[in-house]
Amino acid sequence: MTHTAQQRTDVEGVDGGVGLTALLVAAARAIETHRHDSLAQDTYAEHFVRAAPACADWPVRIEQVPAGDDDPLWGRFARYFGLRTRVLDDFLLRSVRTNARQVVLLGAGLDTRAFRLDWPSGVAVFEIDRAGVLAFKEQVLTDLSAAPKVKRLLVPVDLRADWVGALTTAGFDPTAPSVWLAEGLLFYLPGPAETYLIDTVDRLTTGGSALAFEAKLEKDLLAYRDSAIYTATREQIGIDLLRLFDTAPRPDSAGDLTARGWSTSMHTPFDFTRLHRRGPLPEPNDALEGNRWVFAHKPRA
Repeated sequence: MTHTAQQRTDVEGVDGGVGLTALLVAAARAIETHRHDSLAQDTYAEHFVRAAPACADWPVRIEQVPAGDDDPLWGRFARYFGLRTRVLDDFLLRSVRTNARQVVLLGAGLDTRAFRLDWPSGVAVFEIDRAGVLAFKEQVLTDLSAAPKVKRLLVPVDLRADWVGALTTAGFDPTAPSVWLAEGLLFYLPGPAETYLIDTVDRLTTGGSALAFEAKLEKDLLAYRDSAIYTATREQIGIDLLRLFDTAPRPDSAGDLTARGWSTSMHTPFDFTRLHRRGPLPEPNDALEGNRWVFAHKPRA
């Protein structure tokens, strides 16, 4: 494959910058969906990939990849996204079956959980992302005549702007238990923006609420510049993740939540590979080595 994606960080939709990574995840979910041992099903994912000119030649099945699972991008990295999807699906469903009546997807991207998961009645899903990303998603879903399985509310706003006002205007109730998800989001934000986001989630949540997010622990992300995953992503599809990530020191958001009384647990993706017996395992010079999935619960008063 050739370089099909132009690296631009100021693009509003999915044609470049961080928006393009949403298509990378969609392609990975499509590949996962078609596996015989699939961990997550997203039948909409391949339609996003096919609708975007930037990724017209990307695979949506592992059989379309010459090296198959030995390909570091479409094999190992895509399997990572498939595993992440399953783990976070399980977290959200567990949360709404116990306490939460509201789900907030921060940087929702091309997430289709409102369409593909079986939600209990009375749940509302809020999807926050930039207007251009949500507009692209809506066009594809409308063309498919897709119908959500839950009350779904779009919140078209940049997380660097006043997203709290937009969320509450859309109907979010801070007094009702909620579950929040920041999937593959925080390491694109400057450290102060991450701190503000975590502080705001704490402020907008009542007892019985929950939050899951992905963090990276590396002190020097550039140390992994030559890792197989980052190299393949750069060379095969022209996405330089390390140019999109914010490489300044990261806040300790899990520690901050713990200090505020939340119960938090932190896991490596490999913990869930072992649990599900599918997914990536550690390897030398591993770009996934510092990735952590954090699950936090705010106790009832």
